[in-house]
Amino acid sequence: MGHYVDSEVSRLRTVMLHRPGPELARLTPRNNDSLLFDGIPWVGRAQEEHDAFAEALRSRGVEVIYLAELLAETLAVPEAREEVIFGVLEDRRLGETLRSKVADFLSDQDELRLAEILTGGLAHEELKPNPGGLVYEMMHHHDFVIDPLPNLLFTRDSSVWVHDRVAVTSLAMPARRRETTLTNAIYRYHPRFAGTGVLFDPNLEHLEGGDVLLLGPDVMAIGVGERTTPAGAERLARRVFEAGSAHTILAVPIAQERATMHLDTVCTMVDVDAVVMYPNIAHALQAFTVVPGPDGHPEATGPRPFLDAAAEAMGIDRLRIIDTGLDPVTAEREQWDDGNNTLAIAPRLCVAYERNVETNAQLERAGIEVVRISGSELGSGRGGPRCMSCPVDRVPLHTSERAAKRAERSEAINSAQS
Repeated sequence: MGHYVDSEVSRLRTVMLHRPGPELARLTPRNNDSLLFDGIPWVGRAQEEHDAFAEALRSRGVEVIYLAELLAETLAVPEAREEVIFGVLEDRRLGETLRSKVADFLSDQDELRLAEILTGGLAHEELKPNPGGLVYEMMHHHDFVIDPLPNLLFTRDSSVWVHDRVAVTSLAMPARRRETTLTNAIYRYHPRFAGTGVLFDPNLEHLEGGDVLLLGPDVMAIGVGERTTPAGAERLARRVFEAGSAHTILAVPIAQERATMHLDTVCTMVDVDAVVMYPNIAHALQAFTVVPGPDGHPEATGPRPFLDAAAEAMGIDRLRIIDTGLDPVTAEREQWDDGNNTLAIAPRLCVAYERNVETNAQLERAGIEVVRISGSELGSGRGGPRCMSCPVDRVPLHTSERAAKRAERSEAINSAQS
């Protein structure tokens, strides 16, 4: 089965999601900050909201595949099982005695239960029989022997497709680094992804999928800030150029504040030439233009205004901007509530949180159809529809554009005849 993504906006065919589960129920006031959540979500409601999100995609013809199901199927492969268990055992907190007991415990689990432990974690009291040893005895009974991964919800961050290859990323925050052990195993061992070329792996410099925007078939933007380092951006640029998947990459410095942790928290695409963007930084955002050098090393020039650099690289007159809010207070509120973090299902068709009333109205005034979803609980992890989705297959952009133009002509003819 082929997988291909060359833009943010062409028709979405297949997307990988992770339905929130036991890992979200592990969040408490003692650990939510370290696990990167602003609050304690209502798990049942978060699952309802996520199910509605998935159904909204299916209703538009999108195939939805789930990370947890893929993981359980992957764990049926002995090499994959051994690899992910080894990833857990690398945790230096365990010590030799506890590490040995955890290895035995995990080896005894079937694929479904092992997948649940790897995503939802293993609490101190759940490790049976009592393994003994100093490390275990000195742990608090509410501590985790294996930490939960509540941020798996945001499947965009741990992998990103560039044409027919996948970049399995290198997550910066300690609470998230084990996520890519699971993602990497899925892409390497699951039969669905057999033969997939890999552009990046978790052992490289820090790079996160929320910072990678495919502006067009040959142009990418990579945010550089809290999560993605300049070295990570340069490494991906080199690999993309070697694969022939882009001629220009824009490295975009972003403010190192939690509200702008990724580039897609301030800017996402909703049409082939349009972005929804946080107005407070739209005209201040800069970009370094990176192209292949004659010696094979990426060469960077700039910085210059991002909007100008993007339009030039994309070969268009200008990149249209749709603001999140008409006044500074509304814009700031809706940016915090992921108003910029939209998922395009097709050109001029996107999914957005319903709570961002003004941003959605702005999108519709600009000719963008908005599929509204609830996110009151899902949003507690500071991520929107784009963060929660990893497209693994889209119609190639130029094919999608031709189909859209045919539909427009057909609609015009029907209107004239009526």
